[in-house]
Amino acid sequence: MDWGAVTKFSALHAKPDGLFLQYGTAGFRAKATLLDHAMYRMGLLAVLRSKQKKSTIGVMITASHNPEEDNGVKLIDPLGEMLAASWEEHATRLANAEEQNMQAALTEICHLESVTLQQKAMIIIGRDTRPSSEKLSQSVIDGVTALGGQYHDFGLVTTPQLHYLVCCQNTDGQYGKATIEGYYEKLSRAFVDLTKQTFSSGHKNRALKIDCAGGIAALKLKEMEGYLPRELSLHLFNDGTKGKLNDLCGADYVKTHQKPPKGLEVKPNERCCSFDGDADRIVYYYNDADGHFHLIDGDKIATLISRFLKELLLEVGENLKIGVVQTAYANGSSTQYLQEIMKVPVYCTKTGVKHLHHKAQEFDIGVYFEANGHGTVLFSKAAEKKIRQLAKEETDEKIRKAAMMFENVIDLINQTVGDAISDMLLIEAILAVKGLSVQQWDAIYTDLPNRQLKVTVADRQVIDTTDAERQVVTPLGLQEAIDELVKKYKFSRAFVRPSGTEDVVRVYAEADSQVNADRLATDVSLAVFQLAGGVGERPKPFF
Repeated sequence: MDWGAVTKFSALHAKPDGLFLQYGTAGFRAKATLLDHAMYRMGLLAVLRSKQKKSTIGVMITASHNPEEDNGVKLIDPLGEMLAASWEEHATRLANAEEQNMQAALTEICHLESVTLQQKAMIIIGRDTRPSSEKLSQSVIDGVTALGGQYHDFGLVTTPQLHYLVCCQNTDGQYGKATIEGYYEKLSRAFVDLTKQTFSSGHKNRALKIDCAGGIAALKLKEMEGYLPRELSLHLFNDGTKGKLNDLCGADYVKTHQKPPKGLEVKPNERCCSFDGDADRIVYYYNDADGHFHLIDGDKIATLISRFLKELLLEVGENLKIGVVQTAYANGSSTQYLQEIMKVPVYCTKTGVKHLHHKAQEFDIGVYFEANGHGTVLFSKAAEKKIRQLAKEETDEKIRKAAMMFENVIDLINQTVGDAISDMLLIEAILAVKGLSVQQWDAIYTDLPNRQLKVTVADRQVIDTTDAERQVVTPLGLQEAIDELVKKYKFSRAFVRPSGTEDVVRVYAEADSQVNADRLATDVSLAVFQLAGGVGERPKPFF
């Protein structure tokens, strides 16, 4: 290890005094001005991870749905998955090490993980459209080169595209061609094949309005336009040419505020969707004839996809196990519909994509979506092999056609991570093939009214939870208070969980009416404020 080069570059990327960063599900996130040292050190860490795994590792610079002045960084493991938990701990220790302890921190990682320093390292780097991202990308490159690693800078890409590229690189092209063009070709070919019978039968153009959150999605969808059939007409809004990233727009804004984004007029019964800033989340919505706003979030996306896949399974006659993975934020009506009407097993995990992804890997076909619109579908190797074999060799034409559609779904979905572009194309394909309007999709089941709030506290770590974050362990008395409040309303439930990135406690409540959901959320917020060290202004009634 060339300590001279590491020390020389490190001096150019000094750590701010007193700053502590925690690597979470989304990596590091903070004000962009505070992240230069962390970016440099994640370049170093990526090289060590690459040497240990003897594989290409990805580094993505983004803060997703956070405000434009924030930024972040996360490492992507060889098959496009999230960084292993043990390396999350290394990332936290390395980012917070004082300058004089850097060498010791790196040496310890090498020792603990049996890193062979002579092994070659390859890193691929991507970034979002934030003003700070290009400079921070250079800090990562400094870290990579300081340890003698090689790199390929893909520049402006969506987060899911970088996950895809990492997986392609490490599977020798089996997952796909390791270029952005390869991504467009794979997804568009699958979409065209899945919908060709529908579009060739004289269906009119399918128009979709897309809120791109002022981020990278607009740029990439414009690049992809030429690969898609004319019948799918995409109209882009909040395309980054004006306004700030994620400002009053994007999937998180629409989901949280339950109203359309700025800059997009929603006419009655028009199909619309919103991506987030790095294009890994998607939610749909429309206004009905009376002007009422209808949100179609990750729960209904998971239901639409699961229903389609189950129908295909019945057609191909294969006994493959399908499961749906949700979090505590999933609407109670969606869980009930999946379990009781569709007879599909549903599992609840802690919040955070890595938890859902891990659980989904246990099934032949694992569908996972967070309510916020982040999700995908995973297919086991055995299931994928069986379906591709049927599509190629089955003599019964009806079964073979169903298997071919199934094969197209496998190619259309980005199995490495939630991908707004991939998910949007799959949703559009299913709606076209099944002849469903957005209103018919929405009517599959009726969401229980719900409300999400947050309470600022002195220290979020006073909140400890169990049962996939649905029950509070500490502080004592808080769960009992929530239980008593829930009893006051019909079809109600509520839970609280600490934020992973800031000293706030997130509150979720649902009940038989919006008024009661709002009241329950407010009452629970007050209980959190009183029992968990609330600071600042007391929660005010939402209603």
